[in-house]
Amino acid sequence: MQARGEKAGSAETGLTSAHRVAGAAPDNRPISGAVSIPARFGPEILIVLGLSLGRSATYSIIMLARRLGSETALGEQSARLNESLAPSPLLDLLYQLLGIVFALVPVALALYLLAEPGRSAVRRIGLTTTRPVRDLGIGVGLAALIGVPGLAFYALGRFLDLTVEVQPAGLPPVWWAIPILILAALKNALLEEVLAVGYLSERLRALGWSPARILTASALLRGAYHLYQGIGPGIGNVVMGLVFAEYYRRRRRVLPLVIAHTLIDVVAFVGYALLPEALLALL
Repeated sequence: MQARGEKAGSAETGLTSAHRVAGAAPDNRPISGAVSIPARFGPEILIVLGLSLGRSATYSIIMLARRLGSETALGEQSARLNESLAPSPLLDLLYQLLGIVFALVPVALALYLLAEPGRSAVRRIGLTTTRPVRDLGIGVGLAALIGVPGLAFYALGRFLDLTVEVQPAGLPPVWWAIPILILAALKNALLEEVLAVGYLSERLRALGWSPARILTASALLRGAYHLYQGIGPGIGNVVMGLVFAEYYRRRRRVLPLVIAHTLIDVVAFVGYALLPEALLALL
């Protein structure tokens, strides 16, 4: 009797093991964790980027090809950012705010996907404000490190006809123009640093990519979605991407990158909006 019971127990154990291999419990309910989680990360990355920076990169590459095929020299073309969206100031403001909010939805999606039981996504990628003074100092330093050479690189690109004339602010002179430009800078920073650095680095690392491959992928993505501005900004943003991705690899904190990116864009957007017409003509 005991031998028969042991055989029955062994058969039951074998059945349970077989169901686990098949990914289902004895009552045909799926077993949590039966499928390897990293196996879905590849398609997940494509979906997240396809909704955000990957889509922008695709359009930027096509735009660059279109610009290069134009009879007008690259240096004589222009790219306008932060333009008015409606003739009515209040309707324009509404469209601007909605554009910022909906542009951040992929950021919320990425953070949702990165979250794990007992582990916050914002803590995971260092988007917390636990050390504000230090993060602010690092952010300012990174902004200076990237921003000042970036201006020189832009000027060189314009001189060599490799960069289009970038007009960072095209809003009318209304009371909400400067606040919207600041919010637009923050939106760009969150979108690019959370997705192109934090999210992408975490997912590619889980897929077993080497640090060098992760840095390269992040930097090339950043350069690709800036190609609509010309070859010069594309190369410059690859360099920026390498610096930012390496900082994240070492420190695992995105907040200083968000601060740095926000400061760079605020200077570009607001500075351009406040410049007198005489100086704008020289650019």
